[in-house]
Amino acid sequence: MDAATLEALPEVARVMARLCEIPSPSGQEGAVAAVVREELRGLGAEISEDDAGARIPAGCGNIVARFPATAPGTPVMFCAHLDTVPNLGPIEVVLEDGHLTNRHPTILGGDDKSAVATLLVAVRRVLAERRPHAGIELVLTPCEEIGLRGAALFDPSVLRAACGFVFDHTGEIGSIVGAAPTLKKLEATFVGRAAHAGIQPEAGRSAIEAASRAIARMPLGRIDGETTANIGTVTGGTATNVVAERCTVTAEARSRSERALATQLTAMLDALTWAATEAECDLETRVHAEFSGYRLTERDPQVALAVRALTALGLTPRFVSTGGGSDANALLTNGFPAVNLCNGMVDVHTPDERISVRSLERMVDVTLALVDAAQGGATA
Repeated sequence: MDAATLEALPEVARVMARLCEIPSPSGQEGAVAAVVREELRGLGAEISEDDAGARIPAGCGNIVARFPATAPGTPVMFCAHLDTVPNLGPIEVVLEDGHLTNRHPTILGGDDKSAVATLLVAVRRVLAERRPHAGIELVLTPCEEIGLRGAALFDPSVLRAACGFVFDHTGEIGSIVGAAPTLKKLEATFVGRAAHAGIQPEAGRSAIEAASRAIARMPLGRIDGETTANIGTVTGGTATNVVAERCTVTAEARSRSERALATQLTAMLDALTWAATEAECDLETRVHAEFSGYRLTERDPQVALAVRALTALGLTPRFVSTGGGSDANALLTNGFPAVNLCNGMVDVHTPDERISVRSLERMVDVTLALVDAAQGGATA
């Protein structure tokens, strides 16, 4: 984006453009984290950082920035993640039809740097306007895109806030993510017997053939209104003239229904076992939970506060369900009341990713409305 166009944009759009042009795929957040820390220091924040970066490993730990209260009320926390999915080319932010997007055919990185920019600018306004607040904390996490790994390691007992708001979902501003799924990952390795494919193939036991039989037998894709399943990778074999001795399949299943998820996983494991038996291969399987699902209602204090703030802006709050996870899943699992709010991102994780300047400005308004709603009252 040329300097004149950039300068003409609202502050939140300028900040986002700057952040997006610093690549930060999961595990490589260091450069963007350094810029954000410097911004926070300039705002006078009390900054701390845990050891999640070393434990994952990642380019930074979970960064907490605290702005002490200037008025009575309920301290609140806002959360966004610093990492993105991999960018397969350069990132050069341009303005097209009122939207920020990437000039090149890869991601923009607005997931979730649009939220990071929103929070930085909103806090700057609170301070510049001497706006009374009951305490504001920002939590900026690494490695969200690879299983919420930063937030999963975050200890919320360090927070003074009573509840938190994550800005990390596509969709209309004013929408509240009321339900999100549990995700479980499955890794299966077939172990057959190698043989020369041209001289004695009948002596071999093809692990790749076994994997293909299993995949063909599995229910995949959209299973029902709350459940999906997918094969992620299939790797194995050494050469075309060798019957493949090993083949590993990675897959996932996710659902907002624990019963449906258990049924789906059982179907996938049954297909793997059947295929291994048919192909006379050994089978090694491992299932692990990536994150846990949740359901929220207006009775939850963080949701009630969000509803009040959105309504005060003239928005009509509505609940949506998602098939994706966010740091809200991890925070809730760790015992901290949080809720994910839609922030207007479009086509994330794709070369068509974009967000309107208007959405960015509106999310600054949402942040300020949440600060105002918490000031002077309780969340319950």
